Amino acid sequence: MFTFSTLTDVALVGGGAYPQPGEISLSHNGVLFLDELPEFKRGVLEVMRQPLEDREVTISRAKFTVTYPSSFMLVASMNPSPGGFFNDPGAPSSTSPYEIQRYLSKISGPLLDRIDIHIEVTPVPFEKLSEERRGETSLKIRERVTKAREIQTNRFSEILHIHYNAQMGPRQIREFCTLDDASKSLLKTAMERLSLSARAYDRILKVARTIADLENSTNIKGDHIGEAIQYRSLDREGWLA
Repeated sequence: MFTFSTLTDVALVGGGAYPQPGEISLSHNGVLFLDELPEFKRGVLEVMRQPLEDREVTISRAKFTVTYPSSFMLVASMNPSPGGFFNDPGAPSSTSPYEIQRYLSKISGPLLDRIDIHIEVTPVPFEKLSEERRGETSLKIRERVTKAREIQTNRFSEILHIHYNAQMGPRQIREFCTLDDASKSLLKTAMERLSLSARAYDRILKVARTIADLENSTNIKGDHIGEAIQYRSLDREGWLA
């Protein structure tokens, strides 16, 4: 876990006169958690774009070039506004829409495009915190995730360097993420209304394929596409309104 006050671009991707791996390479096959994402310098965040796409980072010097692996899972958190109360109707907010937009604009569209899932977490009321009814246990969730990973392992068993859905390229997406007419229409409407990019389109299909795997469904259905679209909340035009 890293905060904006402790991380530089060199520390993140690696470098130096004698290049050393940075945190994204040290997080290879693991998780890199960045807290308060908009508080990082934009230059620090932008250097993650290529590693997130290529799953490796290349550092060039005058006499040599070094490539480090960087297949990591990026998890980041952020407040919806500088004050943190934008989506809380019961709390006073002195932050103007302009300040909120300036705060969020520190995260570029190309970087957001490379993040598969965006989830808004609304404040939890006291009634929910104090209720005794239990939700699904972590053990049950783990069992479902393990089964989904087994499905993906079998799916890509004959494909080199691909082990799970997030690693799929265009060829695998066309093969394993086929849609029926209703699902295509739903995705087409979302693409047009939200002005989504081609990269976002691919990531929606990958997430929908994973949702289907979690339900042990052979085919991607309309509700899987709909749920995957909901996880692109920061792509919604005018979502601050």
